Parts: sequence; C-alpha cells; structure tokens
Amino acid sequence: MHPPILKLVRVAKHFPTREGELSILTEVTFEIRPGEKVAIIGPSGSGKSTLLSLIGLLDLPSSGDIFLEGKDTQSLDERDRARLRNESIGFVFQSFELISPFTVYENVAAPLDISGTAFSPQVVETLLGEVGLTHRRNALPSTLSGGERQRVAIARALAHSPKLILADEPTGSLDRATGERVLELLLRSVSERSTALLVITHDDHIASYMDRVFEIRDGSLYERT
Repeated sequence: MHPPILKLVRVAKHFPTREGELSILTEVTFEIRPGEKVAIIGPSGSGKSTLLSLIGLLDLPSSGDIFLEGKDTQSLDERDRARLRNESIGFVFQSFELISPFTVYENVAAPLDISGTAFSPQVVETLLGEVGLTHRRNALPSTLSGGERQRVAIARALAHSPKLILADEPTGSLDRATGERVLELLLRSVSERSTALLVITHDDHIASYMDRVFEIRDGSLYERT
C-alpha cells in the first residue's frame, strides 16, 4: 500500500472572539492515498472551508499536524510551505478564480510560470485538448460559459502534475447537466494520472462518485460506511 499523500493528525482550529474562543474544528484525523477520490460533505458553516484552507496550506491549525507527501508542514516556514503547496496541490474553486486579463492558454500555463518551471507549450496544448478547449485557447474568461471556465480551472489545476487536487464545490456555480459533465471530466482526469482528489461539497450526489465519504459534524470528521 502506498503511503498517504495527505495525513492529518488531531488537527484543530480555533478563533478568538469577544465571547471567547470559537472552536471550528476539533481532533480531525484522516488521510488520503495516491489515486483515492474522497469527499468531505457538510452543510454551510460546518467548517468545510476552514478545513480546506488548512489542507491547502493556506492557513495554520491551532494544534495538530498536517503531513503532505510525508513532510511535516508545521515545521516549514512560509516560503517552504508556499513552495510545497505550489508543487504538490492543484486547486479547483466554485468561483473558477481565473485571471481575467489572461487568455485560456495563459490561465492554464499560470502555475508553471509562477513556479518557474520550464515547460513545453505542448503540455498546455495537450491539457486544452483533454478538456475540449483547444478552439478557445486565445479566448478571455469573460467570453466563456460557466462550464468552459470550470474546464479551464481543471486544466490549470493539473498543469504542474500535482499529487493532490482540492476541489471546493466544483459544480456549485453550474446547472445540473453542465455540472455532471464537468465532474465526469475531473474524475477522468485525476484517474488517468493517479492523482488524489479531495472534494468539499454539500451535495450527496457528488459525494456518491467518490471512493470514500466523510461527514463533518461538530468540528470532527466521521467516515460513512
């Protein structure tokens, strides 16, 4: 069995408030292995976004440990955390988060440019072909449909061959039919690369496509059996 790509050990997150400490996450422990597709499901306000920020190394836990590719991320400074995040994680957001002045091609190439990775333009062209957007390579995001924007976001997330894709409500801004097509594309893309996928969602239908499903309740994770 392969070692986990991601491992959380007793992770907690608290925020100070006027009324005292607010506990969002408590004692979260779980792991994801290469090629696994995992959903974390829960209603709005349950802590899903907070957990995603911690897993994506965008925030630090109040306590506990997060290991990414075997590295204890708590021991890294911000520069090394950013480098590890850029190398190992791809993000797909509900709101797409495309760069408005950039073309489709430039958006997909952005992670490679940011990391300073030397790459062949054919890498980007291949990804555009996989998501069916070769003919829109020079288009701006403002001219794309919602489904097309999300397909660009998927191609961008895969551009630097990350070990883990984090998808936050990836079909939440799309109608059901378009969402189905985008979800199928995402699942096929990660399966072909044996990339681990973690989807944050409130939708049981999306969760049904995953290998494992966790529910977030009262700040903790519970795996469905």
